[in-house]
Amino acid sequence: MNPLDKTDHRPWPLPRRPWIMEQVWRDLLFTHWDFPADQIRSLVPPSLQLDTFGGRAWVSITPFHMSIRPRGLPVPPGLSRVLEMNCRTYVVAEGKPGIYFFSLDTISRLAVLGGRLFYLLPYFLADMRIEKRGDVFSYSSRRGDAWWRCEYGPQSAPTPAAPGSLNHWLTERYCLYTVHNGRTYRGDIHHVPWPLQEASAHIHENTVFKHATREMLVSSAPPAFSKELRVLIWPLERLRL
Repeated sequence: MNPLDKTDHRPWPLPRRPWIMEQVWRDLLFTHWDFPADQIRSLVPPSLQLDTFGGRAWVSITPFHMSIRPRGLPVPPGLSRVLEMNCRTYVVAEGKPGIYFFSLDTISRLAVLGGRLFYLLPYFLADMRIEKRGDVFSYSSRRGDAWWRCEYGPQSAPTPAAPGSLNHWLTERYCLYTVHNGRTYRGDIHHVPWPLQEASAHIHENTVFKHATREMLVSSAPPAFSKELRVLIWPLERLRL
C-alpha cells in the first residue's frame, strides 16, 4: 500500500514540501519502560516538552532491519538490509508529539554518516546480528558497553492500536526532534497506522539505556511486533524555539 493513499489518521496535515526518502521497516519489536518524569526530563533538551502517559515518562528500544532509498532512485547497494536499533523517549514541540532519540545503533557506515550529517541524530556504528528460526527472531547488538540480546516473535494477527491506548500513544507519532548547537529541529514522517501484533520477547541482555538499571530486562508494557511498514521521510525543519 502506498502510504500516501491514507492520510486521514494523521494528527496534522502532510508537509507541503516533498518527501526525500523512503524506508521500509521490517520485523520490528517495540519494547517499553516507564520512569518518573523527573528522571527523564533532565535527559531531554529544555526546548522540548517531555510527553507523558499516565503521569509517567516512557523509554522505548526498537530493534529492526530496513531498506533505504532516496526518492526517485532504487535502493542503493548496501542499503537493502540495514540493521538498526533505536532508544528513544517521547516529546512535544509546538503542539506536535514526536520522538527524541538517545541513540541509534546500526551496522551501516553510510547510515551513520547520513543520519549524523543530514538529520543531526546520535547514530553509532555497532556490531549487530539478526537470525530467524521459524517465527522467532534472535537479535543482538554490541557497541562498547551498550549491549542488547533478545529473542522475539509475533503472537497474534496484526491490527491497528486503539486510539487512547498506550500502544497508540507510543507508536502513532509522525515526527522526530533533534537539538544541535542550541537549535531545535523537527523531521516529519508519514506512514499508515502501525499494523501491530502481540509479541513474545525474552530480553537476555540490555545495557542500551545507561541511565536505567538491570530492571530494564523486564519491560513495563507488553511488547509489540510489526512485520513491515513503509515510511516516507521529510528533511529537517528548524523551529523557532
